[in-house]
Amino acid sequence: MSLPRMPDVLVIGGGVIGLVTAWRAAQRGFATAVVDPEPGGGAAQVAAGMLAAVTELHHGEQILLGLNLASARRYPDFAAELTELTGHDLGYRRCGTLAVALDADDRAHLRDLHALQRQSGLESEWLSGRDCRRLEPMLAPGVRGGLRVDGDHQIDPRRLAHALVTACERAGVVFHRTWAERLTVARGRAAGCVLSDGTALGAGQVVLAAGSRSGQLAGVPDDVLPPVRPVKGQVLRLTVPKRYAPFLSRTVRAVVRGSHVYLVPRLSGELVVGATSEELGWDTTVTAGGVYQLLRDAHELVPGITELPLTETRAGLRPGSPDNAPLLGPTELDGLLLATGHYRNGVLLTPVTGDAMAHVLATGELPDEARPFTPRRFRAPALTEQPV
Repeated sequence: MSLPRMPDVLVIGGGVIGLVTAWRAAQRGFATAVVDPEPGGGAAQVAAGMLAAVTELHHGEQILLGLNLASARRYPDFAAELTELTGHDLGYRRCGTLAVALDADDRAHLRDLHALQRQSGLESEWLSGRDCRRLEPMLAPGVRGGLRVDGDHQIDPRRLAHALVTACERAGVVFHRTWAERLTVARGRAAGCVLSDGTALGAGQVVLAAGSRSGQLAGVPDDVLPPVRPVKGQVLRLTVPKRYAPFLSRTVRAVVRGSHVYLVPRLSGELVVGATSEELGWDTTVTAGGVYQLLRDAHELVPGITELPLTETRAGLRPGSPDNAPLLGPTELDGLLLATGHYRNGVLLTPVTGDAMAHVLATGELPDEARPFTPRRFRAPALTEQPV
């Protein structure tokens, strides 16, 4: 009886980033395995699935914008390929986004964002409050103006995760449904991991893609451990009864009293409302305050929301990095690569991350669009001798 083949690529973490990495690696001919107690779980179970490269633009993140746009451009073909392969409807919609302002300060903020978008060569249209309400009649009368962005789309992250599990299975990816306890290092090289049941797995290359837990894996040298932290987000799901349809035709978002809020309507009748942003370590408690804040802010945007049934409250952990951008590719430890730190853009960056990781696993080099996001950008500068 022959022993199982040692995987060429071992992916630690089975969220959408780990799954797309494993799928694309297997398509390249690598024998691939994934370690995760619940593949398809993680932050995608809480995420709203906005593919919002334009309306998510922030000052100081123009380099990240390039990666976000590259991934957004790939989404139609990526979604079509995944659906054709698995038969799963991903809930991909080219419905656009409307970002609105409720007061003068919000309006000034949106005007500033519009200027930044235009300077960055992005397409967005400034609308009056009346025009916003013409597009979305459920909006509050007090809306002062907004930005229409037809290029921002959406997907259902839960369906995406489920489809990626199926795609991996069909590509021959082996799943180890347990935790990775420790990275194995042999002769100065990442050589696999030890599972929580004590099983040792060897591998040619190891990809650490464990989301917010990526900085917690034992055995990773301190100078290589990714600087990733958990950022809590609470999200609500409501149901739009058929008598209220259509409630919203596109994603609506705003800044209300300094807090970001968005409403993402699904064709299924689900309405996702999110999301808080809380630096509370590993806490995933759904709080009355978080639910209240989201409902209060959403009600100011769309008063009719209080008539809808509340069907789910969840909290998850985004993998934050020091510059809010992902860590992709080889580390200083030979054989160990990272695919983590995607923060609020994990679902958006799924296609480009899969392509970039498959490329670097095959060639040892990151493709051009991913090179600014090497983990080595966080290396401490070498100390130089000071004159006595």
